[in-house]
Amino acid sequence: MRPRAPACERNRDPILKVLGKELADCSSVLEIGSGTGEHAVYFAEHLRHLTWQTSDQEENHSGIRAWLNWAELANTRPPLLLDTRDYQALADTNYDAVFSANTSHIMSWPAVLGMFALVGKVLPVGGAFYLYGPFKQEGCFNGDSDRDFDDSLRARDPAMGIRDLEMLDQLAAANGLDRSALYAMPANNWIVVWQKIIN
Repeated sequence: MRPRAPACERNRDPILKVLGKELADCSSVLEIGSGTGEHAVYFAEHLRHLTWQTSDQEENHSGIRAWLNWAELANTRPPLLLDTRDYQALADTNYDAVFSANTSHIMSWPAVLGMFALVGKVLPVGGAFYLYGPFKQEGCFNGDSDRDFDDSLRARDPAMGIRDLEMLDQLAAANGLDRSALYAMPANNWIVVWQKIIN
């Protein structure tokens, strides 16, 4: 049985609109935290020029594989085992772009640090990292619903929480990336784009 995330069906078309433009000249994408696998199948189906490499922790692999097997797309790849706290596991691979959705606010801060370190390792100069989700800017939430969401996350696990965009910019800079675009998305979300500028 294929797992489903209701948020995926709501956000996939707005995300696809951005990725379709941004990834027009790319050939390979690493998705960090593929979750149910729904995004991978949907984006790979609509962006046939891309090879879409899924990844996640082991407990999500069966669901991802169920979606990949159902879709039977030639441009998707089985999930790689990835815990970003041990980013060296994929440090020797290379991709034109990296995409991740709704991960930074549910990861611990060490996992967020590892994600940016991994991105800095696998991207070439000119490659880009696309991170979708809610973010604070200058310490402010993008609406009361984000504040309530942040409270609920921290009640579940104090290590979770909506991240400050400026802090993520600092992590990006420490790994050779610079923010190149910021797309406002429905439901108070964003797609942040950081481009690799130095090795």
